[in-house]
Amino acid sequence: MKIYEYNGCSTCKKALKFLKDRGLKFEQIPIVETPPSKVELRKMLGFLREQGGDFKKLFNTSGVLYREMKIADKLKAGMTEAEALDLLAANGKLIKRPFLLTGTAGAVGFKEDEWKKLV
Repeated sequence: MKIYEYNGCSTCKKALKFLKDRGLKFEQIPIVETPPSKVELRKMLGFLREQGGDFKKLFNTSGVLYREMKIADKLKAGMTEAEALDLLAANGKLIKRPFLLTGTAGAVGFKEDEWKKLV
């Protein structure tokens, strides 16, 4: 199990505590320094699609960089999935966090009820 997180993120801290409190083994990866690969992003996208989501759910829409880069405008203008994955793989600050991959499931953001089902 891998969790991509940002140490200044309170939601990430809650997610890490959740995993530690359950005694689960996981690899903790700093999302800014080491963003998920395109393969991992595609895998997460598959999980999101199962829940009715799309690649736009991968973006950290509340982030400063998201606003500075005017990503919302680019999405409205027709950014493709391939373009989005290239952008996300190159910049962890744009990815919604925490980003959890268990091997058989995944989640972006932390909602305790959802994570209980995943882990």
